[in-house]
Amino acid sequence: MVGVLGGLLALAGCGGGEKGSWYEPGAAPPGTPSPSPVANVTVSAPADGATNVTTATELTLSKADPGVTVAVAGPDGAAVPGALSADGATWVPGAQLKYATAYKVTVTTPQKAEPVTTSFTTMAKPGKTTSVNTPLADGKTYGVALPIVLNFGSAVPQDQRANVEKRLRVTSEPAQLGTWHWFSGTEVHYRPKEYWQSGTKISVRAAIGGLPMGNNAYGSKDLTWNATIGDKIVMVTDDATHHMTVYQNDQEIRQIPISLGKASTPSSSGAMVVMEKNRQEIFKSTDPSDPYEEEVEWTQRLTWGGEYLHSAPWSVGDQGKRNVSHGCTNMSESNATWLWNLTKIGDPVTVKGTPRELKWGNGWTDWNRSWEEYLKGSALPAPAAPAASPSSPAPAN
Repeated sequence: MVGVLGGLLALAGCGGGEKGSWYEPGAAPPGTPSPSPVANVTVSAPADGATNVTTATELTLSKADPGVTVAVAGPDGAAVPGALSADGATWVPGAQLKYATAYKVTVTTPQKAEPVTTSFTTMAKPGKTTSVNTPLADGKTYGVALPIVLNFGSAVPQDQRANVEKRLRVTSEPAQLGTWHWFSGTEVHYRPKEYWQSGTKISVRAAIGGLPMGNNAYGSKDLTWNATIGDKIVMVTDDATHHMTVYQNDQEIRQIPISLGKASTPSSSGAMVVMEKNRQEIFKSTDPSDPYEEEVEWTQRLTWGGEYLHSAPWSVGDQGKRNVSHGCTNMSESNATWLWNLTKIGDPVTVKGTPRELKWGNGWTDWNRSWEEYLKGSALPAPAAPAASPSSPAPAN
């Protein structure tokens, strides 16, 4: 006992002999602030017991906590799929909630023994709804200039477009900077800052089901769409040379003699995108002073006004020399067939040097404006550049 006591006295002497300098092993040193109690993360909206909640609702949390978990269940106890947002401030359902349904929410906070539970009930199905659709087929491969095109069944008022745009979610792998642009109240497009990278996987969720859309209408249901971006095919037509240059993955692969629109029906100059492809079509004039009706093969549509790439065996003698078409890009049958089999919807076509400028909205004209101008068509602030993935290549300049 003497030896142990001496050791304790010696230990106390190391502190300079001041009163209270000795403390029990495992205890916090004197003056150490007490740890703050861990506060539960709670659901701040919808409020506990809320009714008439929209089926597009997201759960707003009282604070972000990287370890928090949120579980939502319907009246039958079945779990509702969903996930926390990137900033951890909200919980986003993976699909539209059901109408007139009670939901229970359980929030578990790290280091807290007891979870917090709340509940809410969604609204009855509204009498007035508006739809969203896309002309793009799901699961297909598209070109690097593809804009994501959404059309609404009724016009979205200006004061609702920001709320709607927040629910239009685009994810890409690798991640690429992009934005939405409202062409009208019924049509909105999305494009990246630069062409999509070949091999990109794109997923879109227009989460408008149950969302207030203005004019007492609600979104009818969500829309989801997925696609892959294929090889980079770029076509550049120069009226000065009467030739189209075709590039694949930035390598020139063919020069095609062409004939553009004659003086009375000039082709448009600008950045266009292949919107439709058909093996055959009937072209019929709407101008009584210049009537014609022709079966045309290997067609690729560039404008809503009727400008196409297509086979024109009747003008082979003019191709590469002069312009004789009604505004389309004429080429030989062999070149048109080869090009049609190479290209995809979404491939870019640029025409230079004609006397007519491409009209905004006459086709998928998304690339006919600078990125800075395109940003002005969004109802939201300019997006931040996505974080670079270590496995993702740098975006093209």
